[in-house]
Amino acid sequence: MFTQTQVDRFQQLETPFYFYDLNLLQQTLNECYEAAVQYNYHVHYALKANFNTKVLEAMQKVGFGADCVSGNEVKAAIAHGFANSKVVFAGVGKSDKEINAALDADIFCFNCESVQELQVINELAVAKGKTARVAIRINPNVDAHTHHYITTGLEENKFGINTWQLEDVLETLKGSNNLEFIGVHFHVGSQILNMDVFKNLCLRVNELQDWFEEHGFAIKVLNVGGGLGVDYYHPDTNAVCDFKTYFKIFRDFLKVKQGQEVHFELGRALVAQCATLVSRVLYVKNGQKKNFLILDAGMTELIRPMLYQAYHHIQNLSKGEQLTATYDVVGPICESTDCFRTDVQLPESQRGDLIAIRTAGAYGEVMASGYNLRDRVQSVYAE
Repeated sequence: MFTQTQVDRFQQLETPFYFYDLNLLQQTLNECYEAAVQYNYHVHYALKANFNTKVLEAMQKVGFGADCVSGNEVKAAIAHGFANSKVVFAGVGKSDKEINAALDADIFCFNCESVQELQVINELAVAKGKTARVAIRINPNVDAHTHHYITTGLEENKFGINTWQLEDVLETLKGSNNLEFIGVHFHVGSQILNMDVFKNLCLRVNELQDWFEEHGFAIKVLNVGGGLGVDYYHPDTNAVCDFKTYFKIFRDFLKVKQGQEVHFELGRALVAQCATLVSRVLYVKNGQKKNFLILDAGMTELIRPMLYQAYHHIQNLSKGEQLTATYDVVGPICESTDCFRTDVQLPESQRGDLIAIRTAGAYGEVMASGYNLRDRVQSVYAE
């Protein structure tokens, strides 16, 4: 919900912009931390969801680690105060340059996704006289029941190592003197709302960690990834995820042995609801079958609806909540796919009205582009 004072402030600003509610962000982080710490769980924030400076500062202050999927994310995490010992580097295509920089930074762990990657990291570590801590990302073949573009734990996905390759992994680890195997890593997908998915993951992790130990490899870290979804349909009534239920699933079903640590990599669940894309109506275009609201924000500011067919709640801040007309809400980009939603019920709208596209804190600002030579837009904060 937005106060009239906030709406009045928005009227004075150039649109579009990302509006961050830092109070809601802090509330979300606090609830996540409190739910995790009771089980001694370790949370790493997935920078790919949002690397806004104020967001990273809040993550670091609450004590979370950093889950990075590029060399520049590793640099950004360290530059924003995350301890090197809490930085994890994942990703299916790490370059030599990125690996060397992470070795120099002595990060906590590389989450490795292929036998060849293990070999490359070992070779680069030998050249530097260093030892790299590694975890093996395994495809558990657990269906996340989410959009196929954000499912990552099935055998046909490009991520991770399939179970039939694990014998080769062990042989590689045995022959790699500059690798220290510390654990296993899993991530089955994103925007998961069915808690049974996480239960099934736990049961699969239990089987796989037993397999490693039967083959003489002790596991210190069980990294179960992230993927917890958010409520895009009701951003005000469900502004904070049910972290208690989420972590309790792992407490109840994950077999944790003495001395093991359990790590999570949460992104969307921590930041999605804290930001809104605020835009203005440029034109109202009425047709015989369709009415269009043409906004000054488009797929260059929020590409999720076009890329994933994702739903975002849309409000007319200038007219309140009265429903009187149906619109396709579209952007100015020279692409037919530049459409946020079709058949949206809104108050009868006019040029200059402020439009809020909610739950834009995850994969909004970070995926913005300069397509059509568009300006990058500003971020505005409520503290």
